Amino acid sequence: MYARRRHIYFGMMTACLVLFVGGWAVVRLWSTPVAIAMCMIAMVIPPVAAMIANRRGPEDRWWDDPSGDPQSDEWWDELDGKRKHS
Repeated sequence: MYARRRHIYFGMMTACLVLFVGGWAVVRLWSTPVAIAMCMIAMVIPPVAAMIANRRGPEDRWWDDPSGDPQSDEWWDELDGKRKHS
């Protein structure tokens, strides 16, 4: 899953660079408003790409991994509602 998200991220960032560079290097010669529109679209891509690359998959265990400290793990499990405090 991580590799697929990474490939999507790099693809989106490549599209962003192509839009930006293509807009100002080529398209502006024919139409400045279209070049500006291309840059506006390119402006939206990086935050979306970051959200896609950093989203948590159902099999990912980023924050749920035990810390190794039994008392701390028990406390966090109780806060998360995984175990009831007895």
